Formats: sequence, structure tokens, C-alpha cells
Amino acid sequence: MSTETLTSADASMARFEKQTTRYGSTTMIIGLIFSLLGPIYLVFFAGLDITPTMIFVAFAAVAATFGVFWFVEPLTYYPILGSAAMYQAFMIGNISNKLLPAAIVAQSSINAKPGTRRGDIASVMAICGAATVHLTSLLIFVGILGTWLVSIIPEDVIEVARLYILPSMMGAVLVQAIVAMKQLRATIVAIALSLLMYFVIIPMFPSLALFGTALVVLFSIIVSWLVRDRRANHDTAEV
Repeated sequence: MSTETLTSADASMARFEKQTTRYGSTTMIIGLIFSLLGPIYLVFFAGLDITPTMIFVAFAAVAATFGVFWFVEPLTYYPILGSAAMYQAFMIGNISNKLLPAAIVAQSSINAKPGTRRGDIASVMAICGAATVHLTSLLIFVGILGTWLVSIIPEDVIEVARLYILPSMMGAVLVQAIVAMKQLRATIVAIALSLLMYFVIIPMFPSLALFGTALVVLFSIIVSWLVRDRRANHDTAEV
């Protein structure tokens, strides 16, 4: 590929990232404002006598339970999705069970490594497709046919689906991620630390259960970096 083509690609990607950062940040702020309108109305105009102390206690309770994911999810998703797709993912939701698998499959289909330009563009297009399919299926199978479908599905089938659908989906995503990343050392480290955390450390120290995922992610990053292949050429980048 010629130098002129590389320069043009660099300029196009830089413009793409600049625009997605600008409009993505604006869209996220607007979404945040709209999501807070309901709670603000309840606090100030619904006559519920909600005090600042009650708000603080409720926030602290939620933060103690889910606050770890505020740091774990961006650190976990960004290397695969890239900056532009991150804005999409956190606006749409259902990242781990819908958007991330779609991005990984798209990258694998075109042999694009996560963290590269092709990988980032593949993530964006995959999320657009996943969101379109999701909304279309919701309209048809929930909005139009929802009540009827639920009424004809046997109860035992529904119970089995509830029990096994999420583990099967997460297992498929895990395998696909391992195949796509092709990082044997990092994979072994992540699996070993996960098993150690959930079968040894948490049974010994149950208070760490809420932070188990965050600790595994953090130490997986650190240990994987320490045992990385230093002979690999990290200066090459896919265009």
C-alpha cells in the first residue's frame, strides 16, 4: 500500500474518530439528561418527601453493589469495541450478551484484529446491525406476537431457557473471543485467575464476592502484561 494511501487512510480515520467523539459525547450527555428527568420529577415535584439523605443512602447502596462495573466494563469492552462503538454500546445496552458477541463475530468474519482500524469499523457496523435486528425482532415477536407466543410455549421450556440461555450464550462468547484474540498466554492467565478467584479466594473471603470480577480483570491485565511475549513486534499496525 502506497504512502499516499496510508496518509489518506490516517486522515480519514482521524476525522472519523474526532466526529464520533464529538457527537458521541453529545449524545451520551443528552441521554443522561433524559434518564434523569424522571427521578428529578419524583424528587422535586411528586410530593414524595424525598430528602437528600435518602438519595445519598440509595446511591451508596447501588454504588456498593454495581459501582465496580463502572470501571470494569469500560476497561473490558474498549480493547475489543474501540472508541466509536463504545458510545453506541453504552447508549444501547445489553453489551455483554448482544453487542460484544456481534462485534467479535464481525471481526472474526473479516479477520480483523480488535484494536485496529478494521476491527473498530467492524464493531461499529456489527452494533448497527445488532441494534436493527433487535428492534425489528422486538417489534414483531414482542410488540405484535408477544402475548400469543408466551401463551403457546410450554412452561417447562420457559424454565429451561431461563436456566441455560445465559450460560450458553456467555460460553459461546468466551470461546469466540479466545479464537479471535489468539493470545494463548493471556487466555491461560484469565482462566486461571478466574478459577482461583471463584473457587478459592471468594469461598475463603466471601466479602470479596462483589469485587471478584473487577479483581480478576485488573490482575489479568497486570499478569498478562508481565508474561507477554517481548519478542513480538508491537510496532506494526493493521491498516
